[in-house]
Parts: sequence; structure tokens; C-alpha cells
Amino acid sequence: MDLSILYRGPLISCNYGCHYCPFAKRQQTTTELDVDRQALKRFVQWITEHTEHNFGVLFTPWGEALIHKWYQENLSHLSHLPNVQKVAIQTNLSCHLDWISQAEPNTLALWATFHPEWSNEKHFLQKCQTLINQNIQFSVGVVGFPKFIPAIRSLRKALPPNVYLWINAVKAELPQLTPEDRVFFQTIDPLYELNTHYYPSLGKACRTGESAFSVDGEGTMRRCHFIKAPIGNIYHPNFEEALRERVCTNDTCHCHIGYVHMNDLGLDHVFGNRILERIPQRFK
Repeated sequence: MDLSILYRGPLISCNYGCHYCPFAKRQQTTTELDVDRQALKRFVQWITEHTEHNFGVLFTPWGEALIHKWYQENLSHLSHLPNVQKVAIQTNLSCHLDWISQAEPNTLALWATFHPEWSNEKHFLQKCQTLINQNIQFSVGVVGFPKFIPAIRSLRKALPPNVYLWINAVKAELPQLTPEDRVFFQTIDPLYELNTHYYPSLGKACRTGESAFSVDGEGTMRRCHFIKAPIGNIYHPNFEEALRERVCTNDTCHCHIGYVHMNDLGLDHVFGNRILERIPQRFK
């Protein structure tokens, strides 16, 4: 089977303090972090052992994971496995990147977010250049607040044109955006308007729960991060029996990592084999 997994372990801490994030500047104890470390180790071992399947893995932590050595080491390990087609992670790119040279560049990818209030553009761009020098595929995103427009304009000018810069639409703020704001965001990110909708999804076909699913630190499988009902556990024998064609049970879907799997939107054709790192095929 070709399976896409969104992994989110017990990590709920971050080194940035973004006002809109509930995990901003949250710290965890050594014991709590060790629980996350062990959960990740078990998950990676499971991937390593299940050579009969091909995996794509996107890490979507509640916080910043790459500042922790165990994420760096395990992503590098996963990138070398023959049954892992892609391993990607959402990150603010604040970590050291020495470990990148140990990873397989054809498999590792990063979904990096620039936070103007917490990250220096020069330093962020240096990190991006390191990724380019190491042939690591990555996308860059910024949250779509109007106050970030000057930073977004500067970042777009500084990044190579073949690096996709996406805008994460703040849906609660959309009524306050001026037409000029929306035009600007659309100019920067040609897919911006796709991210502004609550897509009617109830009863519609979706690949989640069939070829894509989420996994938590205990191995519990769910269709996606937005449908809380468990469907199985990867550590149980014959976990594959939990995977089957399903329709969505939510009224709407509004997050990229959810609606990108809806069949009728056809976004698998937009992103192709770079769907996990959020890079459209047009950006080569």
C-alpha cells in the first residue's frame, strides 16, 4: 500500500510566542519531552519494520519539533529508508541545520513558516540558502495578517523565484481585509484564494481514512486531525483493516492538510508527489 501519514506526537511546546497560537512559548518538562521522544522512536521503528508498504510522512507537531535532536535524527533516519518516499515536517526553521547533511535530499522536505515578529529575515534566508545548497526541497509560508505585508513583500523579493511562498489565510480576519490586501496575497501566492474557503465536505469522498490518515503518539489512527473518532491503531496486528474508502462526516473542511485530500478539489494534481511539503508542481 502507498500510505500518507500525518504524525502528531505528545509535543506541545514552542520556542516562539506568536499571539495567535495556543502553544506559544509553552515549555514541557524533561519527563514530558522524554514521553515524546519514546513515542517518536516507536513510530519510526514501526515504519522501519513495515517494509511491505510505501510511506509518505508529514510531521505536524503542536509546536516546534526540529529544535529537538531526536526529531533531527529520526527524520534523517527515515529519509534513508527504501520504503519512505517522502518525509516532511512543519517548522519555523529556527533550529541548527548541521544535521541536514546526514539526510537523503531526495526524500527529506521541509514546510517552513516565517514569523516576522519572531524571526529575523536575514537569518531565515540564510537557513533557506543552506537548504538550497543541500538540495533539500522546501516551501515557505507566512500567516496572512495585513500587518505582515511589508515583510512578505521583502521575503518574496529575496527568495529565489522557484521557492513557493504560500500565504496561510486567517479566515477570521477575511472580512476585515481590503480588496487590495487580497489581491496582494493572491499575487504572492497563486493558491491563496483556495485557502480562504470552508469547503462543504459532508458526505463527500476523501482519501483520508483510506490512503491517508493521522497518527498520535500512542499509535491511534484517525482519518485526519479534524475528525476525532479513532479508526484503529498502527501497533495492532492487521492495522490495514481499518483503512477503507469513506466520505467526510464534518460539515466543512477549511485547513490545507485536510481539504487537500478531498477528491472533488483535485489538488493531488496541483501538488503531485510534493503534496506533503506543500509545493505545487509548477514550482520547479
